[in-house]
Amino acid sequence: MIKKPIVLILCTGNSCRSQMAEGFLRKYQGEKYDVHSAGTDPAARVHPMAIRAMNEVGIDISAQRPKPLQDFLGHLSVQHLIIVCDKASQTCPRVWPGAFTRTDLPFDDPATFEGSQEETLNEFRRVRDLIDDAMRQWSPPKKGTR
Repeated sequence: MIKKPIVLILCTGNSCRSQMAEGFLRKYQGEKYDVHSAGTDPAARVHPMAIRAMNEVGIDISAQRPKPLQDFLGHLSVQHLIIVCDKASQTCPRVWPGAFTRTDLPFDDPATFEGSQEETLNEFRRVRDLIDDAMRQWSPPKKGTR
């Protein structure tokens, strides 16, 4: 059996954006890639509003758990690294052993949004839809490009 290339989606907390991106990339390209996500400083749980927003579009991420970057660094042969927040981009190792490509796709963090519950859910939906579009269109850049 031929192994699929591994894609790691990285964020700071691995509780919202990277979890949503993982769900979408699995949906759109799961037959081509083995998709994972992790955080540079993982949260205790996946944000409930991220779970709710993804359920609204038919993707269940409720069984997902935030994972530390260290679970992957040096343990899995990651070919493609996608970083979905600026903070993780700043703290992520600049060189990832074995990675062919590194793509920075920063999104606003809906978990830091301040507003009513409905306004906050709408922010999660807005960011979810941006991530959806990005993951639908993602393809690895040519080797050696960012």
